[in-house]
Amino acid sequence: MNNCKNNDINNIESDSIMTDGKYALVTGASSGIGVYYAKQLSQMGYNVILVSNQEKEVMKVAASIGNGTGIYKDLSRPESARELFEYCDENNLTVDVLINNAGVFYFQDVSDCSEKQISLMLNLHVYTLTMLCRLFGEKMRDRKCGYILNMSSISVHTPFCGISLYTATKSYIKTFTRAFRLEMRENGVNVMSVCPGAVATDLYKLPRNLQQIGVRIGLIYKPDKLVHKALKRLFRGKCSVYVPGIVNYLFKPVYSILPYGFKMFMRHKTEKLKGV
Repeated sequence: MNNCKNNDINNIESDSIMTDGKYALVTGASSGIGVYYAKQLSQMGYNVILVSNQEKEVMKVAASIGNGTGIYKDLSRPESARELFEYCDENNLTVDVLINNAGVFYFQDVSDCSEKQISLMLNLHVYTLTMLCRLFGEKMRDRKCGYILNMSSISVHTPFCGISLYTATKSYIKTFTRAFRLEMRENGVNVMSVCPGAVATDLYKLPRNLQQIGVRIGLIYKPDKLVHKALKRLFRGKCSVYVPGIVNYLFKPVYSILPYGFKMFMRHKTEKLKGV
């Protein structure tokens, strides 16, 4: 059980403000889903530390939410997790909520990826995320209080052409999170992964008109709704893996048995979409 004494769940339900000086750290907080995590945690009363490799954007978002601190940092650098942790430690910023949201996406065969691209994705999705969990998790364990949310992907259920590297790293996040949750649970720390399908952000470079159509027919999730539900489950502490959307949840078993022919058909269709 998590021993943190707060009204987080009630705040999500009622949108009331809790100002008790707690800190939440959100990576990849300059755009997309990360912005919504930062804003909703701020509305709950958390002081939010926003981290991104987009300096102007993250500072702008931090200023817009009032109680935010923007930090410009390239989290694909191996030493970045230690630097971020030491910054918080030296400034007495006790992180109660860690949202590992930073990520990159390439629709590209591994054989066409540059060494730099491969290194960036592996470091960002695997090494830095793991080290942030390790460093901040130790402090949470000692306090017997804390929350960690790691962003994975529905793609872990069906390895697909063009996203081999992305799927593999997101699979690591999901597997690591489930095991890490068991290690931390008896110490009052709740750990959860989120495995969304398509979300109406620019991460996948899907044209806005197609995003809007996908939202209307229920195939694409709105980011504010996803974040709201993910945080609610995180603070309840009863969920190890959250799959947003009834369509994604029901079709998880189907994704894993899609035939080769269908995958190749979708590969050619998505290749055409890249030029839209």
